[in-house]
Amino acid sequence: MIKVMVVDDEIAMREILKIMLKDFKIIEASNGREAIELYKKEKPDLVLMDVMMPIMNGIEATAEIKKIDPNAKIVAITAYASSKGEKVLEAGASYILKKPFTRRDVIKMIEKIVGHS
Repeated sequence: MIKVMVVDDEIAMREILKIMLKDFKIIEASNGREAIELYKKEKPDLVLMDVMMPIMNGIEATAEIKKIDPNAKIVAITAYASSKGEKVLEAGASYILKKPFTRRDVIKMIEKIVGHS
């Protein structure tokens, strides 16, 4: 089963993603620092990373995770794709998923990056 880490400071967004991704094993983190620690422990197949978060934002967390694992597959989730998109891609994200998105958008992206479960 594909293991996906959902990183978002908003509980509602994590809940929505958990419902959308019910066929995957989900790990949750509420900020970038937590995401880095969980990444080391869990080694997820894919990370869905919110960009704007307190404590440590998604851009910094993406860069740190890529230092730990250069092959990490990270998808940035943001409503600010036009302003933050380039920075998060420079930090090492593979793709940007723009809010709002549908379940189909997320599943398609996971299959494209990780392959079929």
